[in-house]
Amino acid sequence: MAKLDAQLQTAYPTMVAWRRYMHQHPELSFHEKETSRWIAQRLREIGCDVKEGVGGYGLVAAVRGDKPGPVIALRTDFDALPIQDEKAADYASKVPGVMHACGHDAHTATMLAIAAFYQANRDQLAGERRFLFQPAEEVSPGGAIGMIGEGAVQGVDAVYGVHLWTPFPYGTVASRSGPFMAAPDEIYIDIAGKGGHGALPHETVDAVLVGAAMVQALQTVVSRSVNPLDPSVVTIGSFHAGSTANVIAERCRLTGTVRTFTEDVRTLIRGRLETIVEHTAAMHGARATLEYRGGYPTVVNDAREADRFFGVAARTFGAEAVTESPLIMAGEDFSYYLREVPGCFMFVGAGNPACGATFPHHHPRFDIDERAMLMSAKLMVAMAEDFAAEASSDGARSER
Repeated sequence: MAKLDAQLQTAYPTMVAWRRYMHQHPELSFHEKETSRWIAQRLREIGCDVKEGVGGYGLVAAVRGDKPGPVIALRTDFDALPIQDEKAADYASKVPGVMHACGHDAHTATMLAIAAFYQANRDQLAGERRFLFQPAEEVSPGGAIGMIGEGAVQGVDAVYGVHLWTPFPYGTVASRSGPFMAAPDEIYIDIAGKGGHGALPHETVDAVLVGAAMVQALQTVVSRSVNPLDPSVVTIGSFHAGSTANVIAERCRLTGTVRTFTEDVRTLIRGRLETIVEHTAAMHGARATLEYRGGYPTVVNDAREADRFFGVAARTFGAEAVTESPLIMAGEDFSYYLREVPGCFMFVGAGNPACGATFPHHHPRFDIDERAMLMSAKLMVAMAEDFAAEASSDGARSER
């Protein structure tokens, strides 16, 4: 680890420059053409083998060691969000209405530094380290499915990923065994009533009234239908109806999200939503349809790899820096990799009031303590090499 520390410290100014370049030039999910090209150029400068166009704009790079050993994949993401950057920083986004408001730029800069470390030390490497640069994490169906479908994790023995997380302070790391991050589903409800003059409500079916009743009723699903010991969320995020003060709206659209950790609860909530939407509309003489779009699966960390995290992180950063994360209601399509290969998704704290990193993810003034990139790189390399050492030890024992 001493060599890693030294090389990362030397590389840190370049990591910051990479991250800030990406922050100034963000691209939305499924539109990351120039970002993908830029990453490929950096990887070739490092000396890595690169395969482009994996599942869209994804890239797979690899460093193969001179010694036999496992294939370990490390994953990053690089799409941005449709948010106007409101930071005063000189590296604020130059693209109107688009910004890196979730840390994916820093994830990518970190992974490039990791690739450079392994390339510089490939003569000491056992096996293969595969770097998955994934597009479109923010928008379902996500970029992971396409990359997996094109063989990104074929032959992989373990997979690890990190999310820099501003709700946790810089200097800390966290994860948990089993279910970790929620399955994020989307709901779209369209209500059809009968419009008319605001002075003659008895001649209408008020879509606003129906929508309001529906929002109220939907809030009973979690509080009265789901076991209180099963965390879940039903949120209506938008309500669109009407056009002026003296007209009763004929149509209304509600959109929202459902967050769950088990398939049983997911199925229960979907069923309750269907019943409430149908019968609330009927009760008011309206018609309504529910479109339920299933999102990413729950992120479920492999128990053995989660145990590895707690041991490796304590040795790397000190036990006081390591915590068990609470369940996180946000979703992540890293879940698809974990369905294919044992692995662990981990958080590295990136919040710090001293540098303005106090805003939540997806906020117009989101920023990070960039030093968290160094911790992220150390954690992923330490996880990979601990796995490789264990695999080598298991192999030696089996040969005896």
